[in-house]
Amino acid sequence: MVRFHGRATAWDVWLWIVFVHFQFTSGLGLNELLYFRVISPEDIGYVFSAAPAKDFGGAFTTSYNKIFLVPAEPIDGCEPLANRELIEGQVILLERGGCSFVHKAQQVEEAGGKAVLIADNVVENDSLYLDMVADGSAAMPSIPAFFLLGRDGLMIRRSLQRHALPWAVISIPVNVSSLGSFPLNQPPWTLW
Repeated sequence: MVRFHGRATAWDVWLWIVFVHFQFTSGLGLNELLYFRVISPEDIGYVFSAAPAKDFGGAFTTSYNKIFLVPAEPIDGCEPLANRELIEGQVILLERGGCSFVHKAQQVEEAGGKAVLIADNVVENDSLYLDMVADGSAAMPSIPAFFLLGRDGLMIRRSLQRHALPWAVISIPVNVSSLGSFPLNQPPWTLW
């Protein structure tokens, strides 16, 4: 803790509490990413990274070896989701834009989704993670919410369209520190 003339300031204490709370509730440290592996379709079978929302959403309390990643309809998730029958109990893929990150996560939670990955709508983005922050809403979603690079979201959606599949099968979260460098299999268009 930072000390000022031998005493911690109220600001120092508040920052420490926020840091400790975030570490214990998210399972991730500050500036850490969550990783997930696409199992199927195989042509997109890579380990992807996503950044957690900064001040809303819950934490993964369970590891899912096989769960569906379902693209939402509409893809921006700003209206009630039309494919609710596929969303129940799954991880949902949305695209940035049209409304706040919080609103998107609320739409997924109301439809029964377990978590949401919000891909950047700038498909050329293959390296810059945006901070997803609360929008001042009174009601906050409790499901985990993560920001996915635009190129990653595009490539997952393209693969699903090419194979005429309604979802991908993923494993989430993946502990990349326990993987060797060869099984990591990161996307060839992304440097991390």
